[in-house]
Amino acid sequence: MGMLAYFVNGFVQLNELTPDYVLVLFIVSVLALAWSIYTLFSYHRSSANATFVAVVDLLFVGAFIGAVYALRFIAGADCTSITRGDPYDVSFGPFGSANITNFDASTDKTCAMLKACFAFGIMNCVFFFVTSVLACLHGDRISSSDRTTYYRETHHHRHGHRSSRSPHSRHSTHSSHRRVYV
Repeated sequence: MGMLAYFVNGFVQLNELTPDYVLVLFIVSVLALAWSIYTLFSYHRSSANATFVAVVDLLFVGAFIGAVYALRFIAGADCTSITRGDPYDVSFGPFGSANITNFDASTDKTCAMLKACFAFGIMNCVFFFVTSVLACLHGDRISSSDRTTYYRETHHHRHGHRSSRSPHSRHSTHSSHRRVYV
C-alpha cells in the first residue's frame, strides 16, 4: 500500500493523471485491505457466511489478476545496472597482495518499486485464493437436519393480592411457564 500510495501521491503533486496500471492496483489493494480487516474482526461470524467470504475472496483474486495484467510490462524491465569499476591493488605486507575490482550498482527507484508492486500483486492473488479455500473449509459443517434446538424455560410469577378487609381475601399464586427458543 505504501509504495502504491507513493506513486499516486507523486502524480497528484505533479497535477498529472495517475497511470491506469498504478491506479487499478492501488484501488484493488485498498479495497482488499478493507475487506481483510473487516473479515479479521468479524471472524466470529465467518462460519455462518463462509461461502460469501470465499466468493468475495475469489473476486479479489480476479481483481488482482487484472491489476497484475495491467502492470505486466514491468516484468521484463531491468531496474538495476551493475558496472565494473577500476581495479586496484591491496598490499598485505609480507603476506602478499590482492588485486580487487570494485563494482558500481545503480538502481532505478521507480522501476524497482513498480516491480515490487507487481510481485506483491502476484502474492496477493495467491493469498486470497488460499483464504478462499480456507473459508470454504471453515464453513458451517452442521447440516440443518443435525441441528438441535436449545430452549430455556422462564418462570413468571404473578401474585394477586386482595384487600385484607375483604372477607374473601385469599393469597393466590399463579405461575406460568413459557419456553423461549434460542
